[in-house]
Amino acid sequence: MPYSRLASPSATIASLKRHGLYTRKSLGQHFLIDDNVIGRILALSALVPGEVVLEIGPGIGTLTDALLSAGANVVAVEYDDRLLPALGELQHEPSALAVVHADAVTVPVSDLMTPAGPPEALVANLPYGVAATVVLRLFEEMTTLRRAVVMVQAEVADRMAAVPGTKAYGAYSVKLGLLARVADRFSVPPSCFLPPPRVDSAVVSLVRVDRRLSPEVAGAAARAADAAFSQRRKTLRNSFAAGLGLSVSDALPILEQAEVDASARAETLDVDAYLRLGAVLRQRSNVEF
Repeated sequence: MPYSRLASPSATIASLKRHGLYTRKSLGQHFLIDDNVIGRILALSALVPGEVVLEIGPGIGTLTDALLSAGANVVAVEYDDRLLPALGELQHEPSALAVVHADAVTVPVSDLMTPAGPPEALVANLPYGVAATVVLRLFEEMTTLRRAVVMVQAEVADRMAAVPGTKAYGAYSVKLGLLARVADRFSVPPSCFLPPPRVDSAVVSLVRVDRRLSPEVAGAAARAADAAFSQRRKTLRNSFAAGLGLSVSDALPILEQAEVDASARAETLDVDAYLRLGAVLRQRSNVEF
């Protein structure tokens, strides 16, 4: 038995033709047609029957079908209204699938709650243009979200998994690292999609890190990261000052109080260092948030 009845070229093409559909490049639509990849996603997801799962960009329902077959209650957020009839074809218990027609970048998380409870997992083949934004936003705003298994562009996966001192490590890596860590990853070639994308893809497994941070503390650390990486090639005394709109003389005491080397560069600091910088920033009346 396949994991998903739609995870093949013939089944995908048939569904698209049945509904008079075509892919929209502007929405980054690439339909997954490899059932083995679906199986690996399910294995990483470690779903428990009855669990509430959030899916972003379900498309014609390829991954949705597999999630429902695994016993999940799925909240699927789809932006393209042309795809809604295809999702309505899925033959499972109606109560197990809730389709929300909305933009995942802006939909209120309160709209993603279900009678069975809030989503605890995000499992999705994400639209590549908004993948990084959506993952970070959901971990920030949906406190019930404990883990995620997402298909993203390989470059985005690199940024998610990046460690200090590497080229891919940046402000995004820090901000996501405040909330989650990458637990696993595997590559997915373009041939697994219809149509094949022009970029390599990867599935990333993320697990929430329980730092017990208030939104204010996390926000201050994120502000510190944005400032530090505002001029990546410069030392922190210059990039951090410029990013905050401060003079170097005003920025130096902040770096010193946070026990950060002013002559270092932003990519050498770990998440804990940015938390210290954020804590100091919150004490400073001359820094705007």
